[in-house]
Amino acid sequence: MMDVRVFDTAMCCSTGVCGPSVDPQLARFSADLDWLKAQGVAVSRFNLAQQPGAFADDAAVKAALETKGEAALPLVKVSGEVKSSGVYPSRDELAAWAGVSASAPAPKATTGCCAPAASAAVGSKRSGCC
Repeated sequence: MMDVRVFDTAMCCSTGVCGPSVDPQLARFSADLDWLKAQGVAVSRFNLAQQPGAFADDAAVKAALETKGEAALPLVKVSGEVKSSGVYPSRDELAAWAGVSASAPAPKATTGCCAPAASAAVGSKRSGCC
């Protein structure tokens, strides 16, 4: 099975899709990873602030950080090979690397780790994780 591993910069939560102003690029990439999982691809995501050991334990990631610093992040590996560094790849790139069709249907919309649940009552005062 294809394995995609994403090493993100330090963020407040696992996806960075939280807080009062969400970066649209992070929201898009998070949706693309959900889509990739729905295609049967194993996806793992690591946050430098929450899982620094994953960065230290991976020789390629460690070397990239030593060479470029945090500018090397995000770093995307597919089946052990570094495919992207310093930018979030597009869905088309992820699909090509994982060997799936980019025209496959998207998964149902989900809320981010920090967004209120879609089923929350209107006017609810629930807040995100950040």
